[in-house]
Amino acid sequence: MGLFLLKRLATLVATLAVASVLVFAVLELLPGNAAEVILGDTATPESVAALQAKLGLDRPPLQRYGHWVGGLLQGRTANSISYDTPTSELIAERLVVTLPLALMAMSITMALALSLGVYAASRHNRLGDVGVMAASQLGIAIPNFWFAILLILLFAVQLQWVSAGGFPGWTEDDGGGLVEGLVALLLPALALALVQAAILARVTRSAVLEVMREDYVRTARAKGLTRGQALRRHVLRNAMIPVLTVAGLQFANLIAGTIVVESVFVLPGIGRLVFQAIANRDLIVVRDVVMLLAGVVVVVNFIVDVLYAVVDPRLRRGDA
Repeated sequence: MGLFLLKRLATLVATLAVASVLVFAVLELLPGNAAEVILGDTATPESVAALQAKLGLDRPPLQRYGHWVGGLLQGRTANSISYDTPTSELIAERLVVTLPLALMAMSITMALALSLGVYAASRHNRLGDVGVMAASQLGIAIPNFWFAILLILLFAVQLQWVSAGGFPGWTEDDGGGLVEGLVALLLPALALALVQAAILARVTRSAVLEVMREDYVRTARAKGLTRGQALRRHVLRNAMIPVLTVAGLQFANLIAGTIVVESVFVLPGIGRLVFQAIANRDLIVVRDVVMLLAGVVVVVNFIVDVLYAVVDPRLRRGDA
């Protein structure tokens, strides 16, 4: 197990290094002047030169890359052009909204997908299976932003159970509280979870059906186990590897894919921060947020690899 973790950890570090190079290259080394892009075509040469010096664009690319990565490793980031605030502070403020939103959406996704996927597999080619597959196909076809608008029209406009948007905060000092914050994130989480749950339910169904056809499951049934007992004791554990793969990718996508939903619900999260940074041509914020999202994807994949080893002991022994 220790060697397995070391290999995966080395892969994580190498992937983060490659990702940092790619992010830096795309935003810093593409043809054109980043200072001119930020200031626009009407900027004077003096203002462009001043911004270049402020951003460190007058230094060699390798030196700029080393300064950026070194700052990230030390927890130090450059100031945003738009806000004149370290990007780490801006990102930390927005993660307070985006991370709970992604966790809520992922919890809803897992609960719906596992229950519906197992239910459909246990009733293969029957009415329940057909109904779940039809509903999942519809869920995949509906865009998140359109479903978000429908949720607002139903629960906020017609029923008036919740607010149509905004975030009250997590504390009473901010005008909100824990319950108020969770209620404000419920509709956005549902909007994000719909498509992901539909995809994962189909994956779960396929994985469970594949394992149910294995000889050892037939043997377990022949020994007297009921269908439900065979599912719980033998099928689910062995069917989890493909499910974990997709679920890990989905969690990363939930964090990276909140831009539209956060805009619809007017939530002050990472998505709106990126949207505003692009609109303001604040490439420093864009660079650091993109690196954060890349890091989230890599770390989530590492966690999924560790979960593989927990689910499948052969990986810990190096047999698979």
